[in-house]
Amino acid sequence: MKYRNITEGEFLDRPNRFIAYVEINGKREKVHVKNTGRCRELLVHRATVYLEKSDNEERSTAYDLVAVKKGARMINMDSAAPNKAVHEWLLKKELFPGLKNVYPEKVYKNSRFDFYIETEEENIFLEVKGVTLERDNAVYFPDAPSERAVKHVEELAEAVEEGYSAYIILVIQMRAVDFFAPNVETHPAFAQALLKAREAGVKILAYDCVVTPDSMEIDNPVPVVLNELDLIARPLLSWYDSGRRILPWREHPAPYYVWLSEIMLQQTRVEAVKPYFDRFISQVPDIESLACLEEERLVKLWEGLGYYNRVRNLQRAAKIIMEEYEGVMPSGHEELMALPGIGSYTAGAIASIAYGKVVPAVDGNVLRVLSRLRMDGEDILSQRTKSRVEKELSAVIPGDRPGDFNQALMELGATVCLPNGVPKCMECPWKIFCKAHLQDRISEFPKKKTKKERAIEEKTVLVIKAEDRAAFEKRPEKGLLAGMYGFPMLEGHCSEEEVLYFLRTKGLRVIRIQSIGEAKHIFSHKEWHMKGYAVKIDELDAPNDGVAKAGWIFADKDEARERYPIPAAYASYAKYLDIKLGI
Repeated sequence: MKYRNITEGEFLDRPNRFIAYVEINGKREKVHVKNTGRCRELLVHRATVYLEKSDNEERSTAYDLVAVKKGARMINMDSAAPNKAVHEWLLKKELFPGLKNVYPEKVYKNSRFDFYIETEEENIFLEVKGVTLERDNAVYFPDAPSERAVKHVEELAEAVEEGYSAYIILVIQMRAVDFFAPNVETHPAFAQALLKAREAGVKILAYDCVVTPDSMEIDNPVPVVLNELDLIARPLLSWYDSGRRILPWREHPAPYYVWLSEIMLQQTRVEAVKPYFDRFISQVPDIESLACLEEERLVKLWEGLGYYNRVRNLQRAAKIIMEEYEGVMPSGHEELMALPGIGSYTAGAIASIAYGKVVPAVDGNVLRVLSRLRMDGEDILSQRTKSRVEKELSAVIPGDRPGDFNQALMELGATVCLPNGVPKCMECPWKIFCKAHLQDRISEFPKKKTKKERAIEEKTVLVIKAEDRAAFEKRPEKGLLAGMYGFPMLEGHCSEEEVLYFLRTKGLRVIRIQSIGEAKHIFSHKEWHMKGYAVKIDELDAPNDGVAKAGWIFADKDEARERYPIPAAYASYAKYLDIKLGI
């Protein structure tokens, strides 16, 4: 937008919101102020101002004050200029390429919005706010309480609920600022209204302007900061780009690779997963081969990773993908969540990393990091907390790098913002605004509701050998470690005499028995406290046909290592057969 007949002057004083006195060519002139806001930071004594001469010679004020110099920065302070500049900009179809019609001013309920827009796909209400308050290269609105502004924002959110699209365009009437934020000190209700509106689906955008003494034109987007989360993306991605870990699934983010890695990484460290991932994809390279693999072989490939239902669900999901999606992993968050073993986090990771969808991926690492950032006292184990964080993150994920953003958050939690009060705060890209760090309260966050104590079960493990073969029993098809193989096991801590009696009832002739110590294995909901015995039996009691009369399979260590999936729960006793579980 352009002005005509611009004159330069020096500001003297302002007796009220509408009038100012300016020195023009050495003469004191009474002028009209085209901004009824406070503008104290702009209209300082002897500031250079720019005025448009009125064509109406009967006016009591011959000039309108439209712009001011603040240091080296030119700031437009005409309240009408933002709407004019936005109108011109909209007609260029940069914001809405499918633009059909633009109608200035539209009444909706109790509000009169600045624009009503029709595109090929949407009907849109758009409200414009001009921003002139600048501090330390950031800009804020409003400079004084404005109930009208709050009402506009709230009714835009209501319009979204009724099926309209809604936008707030914050026109920064100057160039090259760092970010926009609501003026919480002056009007906290407006800040809260903006946040709620964004959560409801109102799109809040800010743009700076090229400002000259006689013009103002919309220029570049400006970051909008409504809370701490709006600050995180830029430094986080910069940190991630400068030193992210090189991981096989990260360098080749095919949907199958992302899916497999995320399932493997549940309850397992990255460094431990790497060799398992490489071995798995070398033998099961795609979804089709996963769907077809014999289950016992599948579980054997997973041996050492634990939580074996994960791999069984992988295969169930692979079969569904083959049947319902022609072997192609779906990209939609809801479709992914409908597959066995895929929850909200894993669906978000696959959709964002493999397909570039703007959806969050919130796991324990992410919840811990954000809890410390904001000193959030909510229980991070609560589904309510997780759902809230997912919703909040959805508003701040960069549309051009959603996968990198989610991976960077995970990376930060895994390598810097570590659990148990030992984070590497000085390496953190958020250290200048992380509340827990700044207030030295890292150890207090995150908050967690005390977990129910794990049940303790006592077991007696028998390593039964007959020359070069040992006994293994297959566990039931349902329940803990379902369908896997382990050493014969008795309930409780049995004495040597009790073990001998048990083996005699199985018709086995014991040559020697000795204690091989105690061990403990922790599951998510229970602990096994084990006591072990090494038992040597007569070789004739261990036939070669695969099943002994006791109902156990006898195999040598090579066959056991290659063929039978043995869970890590038995690792302390597998060493007595020179068997190393997993990789």
